[in-house]
Amino acid sequence: MKNLFIILLLISFFNCKKESLKIAVVLKKEIPMLVIQPEGKPTNIDSTLLLSFNNKVLTNFYKATNYRTVWQSEEKRKIILEELSKSEEEGLQPEDYNLKSLFDFEKKAPSLDSLGLAKYDILLTSSLQKYIAHLTNGTVNPRKLYKNWDLKENYIDLNTTMVQLLNSDSLTYEIEQLKPNHIVYKRLKKALQLLNNFPKENFKSIKFTKIITPNDTTASIIDIKKRLIYWKDMQPNDSLTPIYDQEMVTALKRFQSRHGLAADAKIGLGTIASLNFSKKQRLEQVIANLERWKWFPKQMGQEYLIINIPDYKLLLVKNKDTLRAHRVIVGRTKRKTPILSSTLTQVVFNPTWTVPPTILREDVIPAILRSRAYLTQSNIKVYDATGRFVSPYEWQLSQANTYRYVQSPGTFNSLGMVKLIFPNRFSVYLHDTNHRDYFEKINRSLSSGCVRVENPLELTEYLLHDAVSWNLEKITETLQNERTKLVKIKKEVSIHLLYWTAWSENNKLIFRDDIYSLDANLYDKLRN
Repeated sequence: MKNLFIILLLISFFNCKKESLKIAVVLKKEIPMLVIQPEGKPTNIDSTLLLSFNNKVLTNFYKATNYRTVWQSEEKRKIILEELSKSEEEGLQPEDYNLKSLFDFEKKAPSLDSLGLAKYDILLTSSLQKYIAHLTNGTVNPRKLYKNWDLKENYIDLNTTMVQLLNSDSLTYEIEQLKPNHIVYKRLKKALQLLNNFPKENFKSIKFTKIITPNDTTASIIDIKKRLIYWKDMQPNDSLTPIYDQEMVTALKRFQSRHGLAADAKIGLGTIASLNFSKKQRLEQVIANLERWKWFPKQMGQEYLIINIPDYKLLLVKNKDTLRAHRVIVGRTKRKTPILSSTLTQVVFNPTWTVPPTILREDVIPAILRSRAYLTQSNIKVYDATGRFVSPYEWQLSQANTYRYVQSPGTFNSLGMVKLIFPNRFSVYLHDTNHRDYFEKINRSLSSGCVRVENPLELTEYLLHDAVSWNLEKITETLQNERTKLVKIKKEVSIHLLYWTAWSENNKLIFRDDIYSLDANLYDKLRN
């Protein structure tokens, strides 16, 4: 019996051993060790040379090469050096990539000893890895800068990427593919190029005293004309008169349009503020926007909505073609619209609106204190913690924050007739509005964080993509019964709420007001 027990124990041991070996093999298969076979005649590297870099990714790279150099190809080295030299075109700083030391090494490359070759190779790899990381995710982390930004980090395996570059027959092409490929990023790079071609300027700030209109004659007219000529909105003249003439009207409207201002030829505070921007400030603004675009998703999806908050505009893009454009209203400065990416999930027709805490505290409770009739006039019903209806005359300030405030569906509902939902931690969404006249305003930073969309029913019809059940006629019938109805969005449509204040179109610089005052602060973070 004792012998039988020992035999069973041994069988169990070997079965367990065999099972653990299986697990080990599976794990090894799922996470293969990176192995790099350097081309040409590599030089051995003393691993202690890596210690000063204090960089685990870099050390792992050279472990994979069995501590040997990889950049034996002079052609590839020069491609990398050229790319790092042009990093300014991406809004980056060439000095971040050890260019002086790298060029010194390259000049001496034919005569470098083993130690020199090893040092050069390590520094080149380290600089290229840093450059790739900056192209992919920028140089600062938005998650540490902003509370109301919810963007996932763009994942990249640096060492796997390095292997792909090493094995590529077209290194230049492969590096280009690592850069943000969205059309706006490319237009920002063009804007940077255009700005760099403008001459130096030394304009004095124009003071705003009163609105200037056509045919006016004021002392500041000549200074304004000089700026319009500088920014190429107006043709240069041999002599400039202090009269606001027709030529200046045309130029001013062009300038206003490029800056998202009302193109009404009235020179007010907003126009003067835009005219007072220097070339240096515009360069800094573009560089800040280039950084921001490195944080945004590299893949927006085959079909997506993209909202540029400072431009107050929503675009629907499918397969890189813009199919629809809608004006939007976004959060005001104290209640900013958050930056995020998500996926549309459902439509709510005739939505109710439960008043959120901030609006309750800052808007609704003060309004009730002024007049209990506010609740009836706003079609808001109040419920206590048990769900019991509380009439306006039962409402008590001491219990105000424990009540639930719900606005019934209908034409007076703050969300309008339709709401488009997408998962996010801020509880924001797209919706209609009962103040459609607001879309005529130039500055549409007016909401409490959610995004109000002009003509939302046409957008909803497109998103539901059901010509039989959810055409505009069927949608109208649903809205007329004033009952809340939820409908799932079956097609996959991503949504991106983003923020950029500069770009270019047809070789013209385009700017928007930095409504949340993010640009200058971000530039300071990049350069300090």
